[in-house]
Amino acid sequence: MTDTHGFTEPVEPSPSVVEANRGVINTVPPNAEDFEDAQRGLIALPDVAVIPTRDDKGVAWNFAGYDFLLDSDDQAPPSVNASLWRQGKLTAVAGLFQVTSSGNRTIYQVRGYDLSNMTIVTGDTGIVVIDPLASYETAQYALKLFRDHTGITTPISAVIYTHSHVDHFGGSRGLFHETGDVIPKDLPVYAPEGFLEHAISENVYAGPAMARRAEYMYAAKLDKGPHGQVGSGLGLTISTGEVTLVPPTHYVGGPLIQPATPGEWSPANVVPWRKGLYQHSVDGIPMVFQLTPGTECPAEMNFYFPELRTMCMAENSTHTLHNILSLRGAQVRDPHAWSTYLTEAIQTFGEYTDVEFASHHWPRWGRERIVEFLSNQRDMYAYLNDQTLRLIDEGFNGIEIAEKLRHLPPGLAEHWYNQGYYGSLSHNFKAVYQRYIGWFDGNPAHLWNLPPVQAGVHYVQAMGGPAEVVRIAREAYQAETPQYRWVVELLNHVIFASGDTADAFEVPADVLQEAKTLQAEAMTQLGYGAENGTWRNFYLTGAEELRTGPQKPTSHGASDLVRSMSLDQFFTAMAKSVDGPKAALEQRSPIVLRWVLTGTGQECTTTLRNGVLIYVEGQDKLAGKPQATISLTREALDQLALSGIHFKENFDEAVRNEQIQVDDQAAADTVFGYLTYPDPVFPLVTPR
Repeated sequence: MTDTHGFTEPVEPSPSVVEANRGVINTVPPNAEDFEDAQRGLIALPDVAVIPTRDDKGVAWNFAGYDFLLDSDDQAPPSVNASLWRQGKLTAVAGLFQVTSSGNRTIYQVRGYDLSNMTIVTGDTGIVVIDPLASYETAQYALKLFRDHTGITTPISAVIYTHSHVDHFGGSRGLFHETGDVIPKDLPVYAPEGFLEHAISENVYAGPAMARRAEYMYAAKLDKGPHGQVGSGLGLTISTGEVTLVPPTHYVGGPLIQPATPGEWSPANVVPWRKGLYQHSVDGIPMVFQLTPGTECPAEMNFYFPELRTMCMAENSTHTLHNILSLRGAQVRDPHAWSTYLTEAIQTFGEYTDVEFASHHWPRWGRERIVEFLSNQRDMYAYLNDQTLRLIDEGFNGIEIAEKLRHLPPGLAEHWYNQGYYGSLSHNFKAVYQRYIGWFDGNPAHLWNLPPVQAGVHYVQAMGGPAEVVRIAREAYQAETPQYRWVVELLNHVIFASGDTADAFEVPADVLQEAKTLQAEAMTQLGYGAENGTWRNFYLTGAEELRTGPQKPTSHGASDLVRSMSLDQFFTAMAKSVDGPKAALEQRSPIVLRWVLTGTGQECTTTLRNGVLIYVEGQDKLAGKPQATISLTREALDQLALSGIHFKENFDEAVRNEQIQVDDQAAADTVFGYLTYPDPVFPLVTPR
């Protein structure tokens, strides 16, 4: 046991949590098939204990950290929900697997090397890699495992991204470590239409906030073990190496790959023609693509291998209830579209599919099992959508709906793959409510809420002061049936009240410390009891913040994303960094900058006005004469964004070094002086 700032660790689970954790395993019928499927086709186990970062200063992936899941028996420890423990043991099964094979075609998967799987298919001239994990390092080592244990040395002939989430493209450059990071100029890289737009919008526009919340959601830095991180439900965690991107060259749904007509449809596709299907061969491998926009990701696709009667379901069907709204933050997904595209996949491919695999978890074999699985997943997302709408129309808000519908109906709840390991019924019902109705529940008492610090002050004062609130919270914590949810709500007001800077109110230091201690313990109990891996991670990481303060986030790098941005995307990212109130107050007249990208024929105009940076492709005909013209290469523009947080200083240095030419540096510097940069270490459970 170690003592940190007055906290003794680990916190032991309360009797009520222990009882609930053990009982949950009996709520779903036993099923050994998952463990058999997770081991089926195993060729080789990981041959390293950890994967180091490229600079050898850290660890990108830690296999040994999860040995406790593989070495233990089936009975969960009292500090872990037994259902989540079962899922953790399954996702900890790592190595190289053969999924299926016919003739000269074989599908392999490397699983347990990251949050996602990497799939490799043998083509006519090389290997096709599907979803090369989240970081350079894990993709590098996953490919090495494949090479070492199959003896296949043919080059990478194509790369396919199923969708635009980082754990499905971030390791793309790591595939070419074996060639000295040289990527063939004619390498085809396939992705669904809209991939790059959504990859950038998710990882750049709101990137700092999402990255911060992802630290809590995946808890990669949290100690691994029965009192800490035991996985994330969708996988163990996300790797902490370098994020890269080899940009797509071919878009399914783009100009080069359009839906097939009945006359174009090949009998070799096995499945009958249907409107909206795409046929395309990748290194001689016939494939049929189904675009599924607005499902698990705004840009996503499933695809079918006719020669192998095998279906890749991307991340649209996995062995868990998925997220309608990710806890790290994202656009709210459309459960109706999700269920509709699953119906489409079942109707199109189900009768002709013998093997199904996805970008997470383990495959399924057998047509009947696959159709049942896809159908039950489909029904689950339809249930989320329809029942939320039914109760919305009866006047219930999101929180009330989540409390009323705490369980799936028996036909869905009896399957392990429908349990809430990654998404949860609670936050998914609230997300569907948000999608259709928004944040406001119609009650004007909630129309203009006080912010957390001010609300905390008033609540604490109304309840008799900080010490009294802590006393009430402790009683609730120690009750025969502990009320941990009520405890964290009460203490949250005390902790945020401490952020008040007015002299009229103060939370004494000893009372604040007691509140943080008890809050950390209550969050720990809630984490121990959570079936959902990301809930557990959020609770335990929140408790850690209360003990030691916010941890510095891991820097993954994103230089490829910056280089892949269009000018519109680049300046959109710049615009969201402008201190609008300050700029609007100080600059009552517009400042127009003309940008000329030498060697590309591109130019654009940006105008700072009313606290907003407006981008116009080419010349802005209504903005007036530019105050400054900036001439630079695209490489120099990218470097401004990649050189650190001081854009203005970086710009001035580049001008001095004659890498950038500008005819009125003062005008440009005035605009750049309003750019702000977020602190990536902002707290989530304590006041800023």
